[in-house]
Amino acid sequence: MGNETNKPDFSDVQSGSSSTAPTKADFSDVQSGSSSTADPVQTYTVVSGDSLSKIAKHFYGDANKWKAIFEANTDQLSDPNRIKPGQVLKIPANP
Repeated sequence: MGNETNKPDFSDVQSGSSSTAPTKADFSDVQSGSSSTADPVQTYTVVSGDSLSKIAKHFYGDANKWKAIFEANTDQLSDPNRIKPGQVLKIPANP
């Protein structure tokens, strides 16, 4: 029943969003909240001598989980054997 009480509050916020600009601040708060949910995804800056398996061993304790790191970074990696010092890789939560 408590959840039903929250639903009318959302309808009030929606009606206010179409009439006033402060709802933009509310959307900013939601975006901040969504970025905090992204906390399980860490980042790591590659250094000389690194490999995806070394990085996986460090973060997951298992070098064989390198594919999770590769798949999370296909936007900047086309070959798992070609990582460069200075690249910032996304490290997903333990796969």
